[in-house]
Amino acid sequence: MRILLVDDDTELCALLGEFLNREGFEVECEHDGPSGLERALKGGADLVVLDVMLPGMDGFEILRQLRPQSKTPVIMLTARGEDVDRIVGLELGADDYLPKPFNPRELTARIRAILRRYYEPRQATATSRIEVNGVALDPRTRQVTVDGKALDLTTFEFDILEILMRSAGHVLSRDALMENFYNRKATPFDRSIDMHISHLRKKLGRGDSQIKTIRGVGYQFCRSPEEAAAE
Repeated sequence: MRILLVDDDTELCALLGEFLNREGFEVECEHDGPSGLERALKGGADLVVLDVMLPGMDGFEILRQLRPQSKTPVIMLTARGEDVDRIVGLELGADDYLPKPFNPRELTARIRAILRRYYEPRQATATSRIEVNGVALDPRTRQVTVDGKALDLTTFEFDILEILMRSAGHVLSRDALMENFYNRKATPFDRSIDMHISHLRKKLGRGDSQIKTIRGVGYQFCRSPEEAAAE
C-alpha cells in the first residue's frame, strides 16, 4: 500500500518514511502545499497523511480542493491542543486526525485501521440495498438517495450511514462505532465520529429527526418521524 506524506519537516518525513517502510508500506513525501496537492490529485496513493501547517498552501486548503475530486482517505496531523484544527479538518472531509508529537506506532495503527475499512473486501451478506424512512442506500453502487435525490457522501460518511441504517431503530454506542471504524475506544475528547455524524445530518437535511443522539450512549437511525420524537 502506498502512503503519501505531506509535511514540511523533512527530518520527520525521513524518520516516518523509514518506519513505515519497515512496516511494509511504500512512502512518498512532499514538503509544501502546492506539491502535495498536485501529487495527491495524480492518484496512486492509498492514503494521505497531511500536515496542517505547510508553506505555500495549508493542509485545509489542500483537503478542500482534494475532496471534490478524490475520496482517498486522509489523516490530518494537527498541533496538540488545537481542537479547532481537528474540527475543521473533519468538517472538510478528513477521515481521522493525530496531534503532534505522536508515536509512529500510533500513526501506523491508525493507517492500518483506515486502510482495512476502505480496502478489505466486504462480506457478501452486506451487499443488499437498504431503504429506511425515505433514505435508500445501495452498497454495490455506493449510492445514497433521500426521497429520490442523490447525495454526495465521502467514503467514511457512506460507511457510517450504512452501519446506522442496518441497525435502524437500535442505538449504536460511540464506543462500538469507534471500535468498528478506528479500531480504538472512544475518549471524551475524541470527536471524530460526532463530526462525521454531524456532516451526515446536514447532507440528509433532516437533522436529529433522522439520526437521533442518545445522550451518554450513542446514535440511533430513526425508522419514522414518530420514533425520532419519542423520548
